Amino acid sequence: MKLKAIQLRKGNMIIFNNEPYLITEFMHITPGKGQAIIQAKLKSVKTGTNAETRFRPDEAVEKIDLENREMEFLYDDEEFFHFMDNQTFEQIPISRNFIGDNANFLLPNTRVQVSFHDTTPMGVELPLTVELRVTETEPTMKTATITSSYKPAVMETGLRVQVPQFIEEGELLRIDTRDGKYLERVK
Repeated sequence: MKLKAIQLRKGNMIIFNNEPYLITEFMHITPGKGQAIIQAKLKSVKTGTNAETRFRPDEAVEKIDLENREMEFLYDDEEFFHFMDNQTFEQIPISRNFIGDNANFLLPNTRVQVSFHDTTPMGVELPLTVELRVTETEPTMKTATITSSYKPAVMETGLRVQVPQFIEEGELLRIDTRDGKYLERVK
């Protein structure tokens, strides 16, 4: 589907230099003189490399239509993360490189949205929050209360998070997947 560059948004998939790219940043710039431009940062879906480009607002850009499917994360091995389609029960491996930092939020049975172009996975959208168990942190201070004082903690997936002083090993915490920050203790 062809769109004008002014209609693009962060998160869209486009064809750029005959390759699929994800728009990771998008800015509309209107200089004092001259024509407005669209500046975009892109990430190659195939190679993971980054690119920056500028478009004229009226420039035609090929947007990739994606099909979103709810899938469940099953397990990972050395090379792939394995997901199951909740409708067809088909299992699909997705490379570790493609998953990237999202691996820090994936536990077995986590439900995610996977975007497909034809049969090729193009993106994995995590839930807004996940619940992870603390596996390592400094001992709790006896006088710890809810304050602005934080300490490092390692979660069961290897994710490192700053948590309040009263958090102990073994506790279940709610973590924001957008920025990897501690939200609250789960009862």
